[in-house]
Amino acid sequence: MTPSITTITAKKLVGTSVTMSFANNKTGLLWQTFMPKRNAIQHTNNNDLYSLQLYPSSIIENGFSFDTQFEKLALKEVSSFDNIPEGMQPFVLPAGLYAVFHYKGLSTDTTIFDFIFKTWLPQSGYVLDNRPHFEILGALYKNNDPASEEDIYIPIKLK
Repeated sequence: MTPSITTITAKKLVGTSVTMSFANNKTGLLWQTFMPKRNAIQHTNNNDLYSLQLYPSSIIENGFSFDTQFEKLALKEVSSFDNIPEGMQPFVLPAGLYAVFHYKGLSTDTTIFDFIFKTWLPQSGYVLDNRPHFEILGALYKNNDPASEEDIYIPIKLK
């Protein structure tokens, strides 16, 4: 699987967040909280959903552990931060270079990330950058369905 390499512009997003680790995965709870309220978000640019991870900078130097705490966010892109619904917060996704992997399959299948971090990244001319990792869940995304499709954005910079 070969990613496309793209530079994104900064984006305004609104949503909810939770602190978690893979050992204490709260992804289901995050989305159960966000989904009923998502239509209250005003000034949306499209219907895409963002699943975004803010990993600590230490993972770039020390590697990732199953117990590493990070922040996970469920978001929608907006044109304005006016009238943010109660219980939600604004987030600015900074501009930058990303490797974009189009993935088809179950979101619970982590083999794509093994491929990205253990095979593709070491063989590429890039290293991880300390910016958010995210997935765009668009019209072809179907939760818990093997035919589901999403785009995985990995922040990179030249070696």
